[in-house]
Amino acid sequence: MSRHGSNLASFENGGDTKPAFYLTGAEAKLLSIAGVGFFLDAYDLFVINPVATMLQYRLYGGEPIPAGLQGVLKAGANIGSVIGQFAFGYLADALGRKAIYGKELMLIIFATIMCLTVPTGSLKPDSCIIYLTVFRIILGIGVGGDYPMSSSVTSDRASLRKRGTMLAYVFANQGWGSLVGSLVTLVTLAAYKHAMNDEGKTSKVDGVWRIVVGISLIPAFGTLYQRLTLPEAKRYEESQAPTAMELEHGNPSSEFTGSKMEHLEPEEVKKEAHFKEFLIYFSEWRHLKLLIGTSVCWLLLDVAFYGINLNQNVVLQQIGFDGSTGTPWEKLFRISTGNIIITVLGFVPGYYATVLTIELLGRKVIQIQGFIMAAVFLAILAAKFHTLSKPAFIVCFAFLQFFFNFGANTTTYCYPAEVFPTKFKAFAHGLSAAAGKAGAIISALVFNSLSTKIGTDKVLWIFVGCCIAGAFFTLLLPEVRGRDPDEVLAHEMAEERRHMHR
Repeated sequence: MSRHGSNLASFENGGDTKPAFYLTGAEAKLLSIAGVGFFLDAYDLFVINPVATMLQYRLYGGEPIPAGLQGVLKAGANIGSVIGQFAFGYLADALGRKAIYGKELMLIIFATIMCLTVPTGSLKPDSCIIYLTVFRIILGIGVGGDYPMSSSVTSDRASLRKRGTMLAYVFANQGWGSLVGSLVTLVTLAAYKHAMNDEGKTSKVDGVWRIVVGISLIPAFGTLYQRLTLPEAKRYEESQAPTAMELEHGNPSSEFTGSKMEHLEPEEVKKEAHFKEFLIYFSEWRHLKLLIGTSVCWLLLDVAFYGINLNQNVVLQQIGFDGSTGTPWEKLFRISTGNIIITVLGFVPGYYATVLTIELLGRKVIQIQGFIMAAVFLAILAAKFHTLSKPAFIVCFAFLQFFFNFGANTTTYCYPAEVFPTKFKAFAHGLSAAAGKAGAIISALVFNSLSTKIGTDKVLWIFVGCCIAGAFFTLLLPEVRGRDPDEVLAHEMAEERRHMHR
């Protein structure tokens, strides 16, 4: 590990004796650049709940948005994410992080600005929702691209000793994104209280949701320049050396080496070789099972996680913050207050429990215990859904959120960035994340109709099953604490070469 250890230490500045969660100035700067994507991810994904409620009052006179349209609106960003995760993941490996990083943020900025231009005064209500959904999908492409980009940029530069902590720090920004989204909604509503509540101008809610969505442009613009100018990491450059291309059963006379190499520019070699090498690498079961493990665990987690979090109205109803009574403004304010309660209780603490313990406990232990504990609290909610008191429900839900985040919600993000070699890491991370978003889309589109048909408690039992299955699929994965996947790849290739020469 010595060769990669020295390169990875570029951001450590001699901090070896300090705890892993202690950050140097360079590391803090890296995290601020990479973390803003996840702040925006959570902000944009979870702010759609209050925005959808506001649009009910602006467009439908307080009546619900038609079920089909509402489902697609809420799933829109996740649908786009799948596209972004595939595309940006592949391009980041094939063309380099530097060539691609920042483009996903430009897409987020463009789509956010376009979301603000919904002509609610001139288009029909359904057409307004479709208009918003189209740009939510484009927003999602940018948000999705941030997953493989920021994870690769961070893990390429982190030391082995702190790699998991750094990734967990980046991902923890989701908690802050949700919290700030709730606070911005609350403050903006408070500013509009006189116009909406005292003067009865409910249509002014149009200004509230536009401000709430538009505020996210501030951190996006704030980090765009740093992303576009971030230099390539040494680790990525080393992974592109010609010797790393000898993957085809360790054969140095592969069609991408030797005489052909002399006639191709480096960029051409990258593009031509990369996808084939990816397929060769994952055609081996020992590698494929890792991709199955990271992808299936993320899918199962997101079915349950987004099933709960994209439909928080069910939870708010149970704790008395669903805004079922009062004026439109009072209803919206009550829902926003409920969202803050939910976020503060479980979201933020869970992420930082992972940050503080990931290098002590390891990823595998955190992921398995997180899945099991989430299953336990989901089972309690399912079994006692109609009989739990409000305090008991809040406590149970807070623990559920805590163990989602001190558990699989964080580690499913960390694992692909740590278990796969640099050469294939971004694309493998993109594929794993896309599987997760597929789970989120399933939940967004199916949860409401399924809850109506079989009851919310039965749907919660399905989530219990997903969490238990997730714990089992985690067994396919090795513990990656202190494991250098590039060294593992080098050893595997050396073994294959020795085997070929026997």
